[in-house]
Amino acid sequence: MNFKNMTRIILAVAFSALLAACAGTAKQESTGEYIDDTVITSRVKLVLLNDPAVSGLAINVETFKGTVQLAGFAKTVTERNRAAQLARDVKGVRQVKNDILIR
Repeated sequence: MNFKNMTRIILAVAFSALLAACAGTAKQESTGEYIDDTVITSRVKLVLLNDPAVSGLAINVETFKGTVQLAGFAKTVTERNRAAQLARDVKGVRQVKNDILIR
């Protein structure tokens, strides 16, 4: 085997390993999913902060594979439900887990 063929094989194996490292699993996001979830989290947080009926600073937002989890505190049940509905309406959100507690 000559040097060029050996170099091509090594590069192909290295490239394949890099692609496999970027793939997602059930418990870990792929690179693309991570970026998408970061965008979704930012959009949901922005919507919550811009809504006068919701205390966006008191609500934490986390996203994993399109599922948004809301946590924190709300003053009323109405505020809690409003936050969940606002999150559901954001593009890319597949599901909302509402763990907001009432103070």
